[in-house]
Amino acid sequence: MLGFLGLDERQEAAYRLLVGTGAMTADELARRLGMKERDAADILGSLERLGLAAPAAGRGGHFLAAPPALALGAVLTQRRHELKEAELAVAALAEEYRSGTAATAGNDLSEVVTGAAAVRRRFEQLQLGAEREVLALISGTPEVVQSADNAAEPLAVSRGVTYRVVVERAVLDLPGGVAELAEALEREEQVRVVDRVPIRLLIADRRAALLPLYGSGGGAGREVGALVVRAEGVLEALVALFEGLWERALPVRLTAGAVELWQDAEPDDTDLRILSLLLVGLTDASVAKQLEVGLRTVQRRVKRLMDLAGVTTRMQLGWQAYERGWVARERERGGQGAPQGQ
Repeated sequence: MLGFLGLDERQEAAYRLLVGTGAMTADELARRLGMKERDAADILGSLERLGLAAPAAGRGGHFLAAPPALALGAVLTQRRHELKEAELAVAALAEEYRSGTAATAGNDLSEVVTGAAAVRRRFEQLQLGAEREVLALISGTPEVVQSADNAAEPLAVSRGVTYRVVVERAVLDLPGGVAELAEALEREEQVRVVDRVPIRLLIADRRAALLPLYGSGGGAGREVGALVVRAEGVLEALVALFEGLWERALPVRLTAGAVELWQDAEPDDTDLRILSLLLVGLTDASVAKQLEVGLRTVQRRVKRLMDLAGVTTRMQLGWQAYERGWVARERERGGQGAPQGQ
């Protein structure tokens, strides 16, 4: 976790031990970390040079951890400065690229990428550079990047980037297709399915898009290629294409480890309990506590109920719940989720 501050795994483990246990000798540290005393002494020396540890006064051979907020704060400030310098350097290079001989008219608005390796790099870079959202259309005939090889996707999700993905139905028939879809749902990605996706597409933060140069056949002798688009007007059209497909696509959910389309689907018992508790005025947090589930689980299920009902607000969801008889179903089952009187 502290690797970005310049510590390796052994240094971090040693520093954490010093923080948690107080003064330690190289011998004690070696026993706790399962290493030779000489190696432990070297690590303590490196921590001392980094300003993260210091000899304990009056206790020969013992080392104390420096206060984390002070010691690591200084390193963090330096890293922030270096990152700012790097951002400025990238901005300067981008400006030089635009004004240089390589930046011919329109070159800043689009880029042709050829070769499978180059396409994969752009595919990863767009996702790793995203800050807010990624929109994707996935066809059943991927030519360059298989879903299982897309390591950038879970990394982006872990940083808080939201994914909305429309998948062609044929993807479900591919080897491992359902398993990969289930993994995406486990990562809290939003996934929908349509019969056919007209084009493979990736849009990052609505600022850049990647799409293939050729159709699913590619053509005999043609090298794999893709187009990176940054032109605002073209991006608006591509986003509109995505949103149109998203509205018509069928939502997908994960039930007992299996992927299930919401076509003709009905809320399960947990959905109905959550819905009944919300309708009597409980907050999401109160519902989660009463049902002994996570808050995010409640929020995720409410969002899926809204998708199933085809509504965008919780007030509309409440109306649709009565119209569709969901609330009546819960009552018929004995009001499982209703609060009991005292």
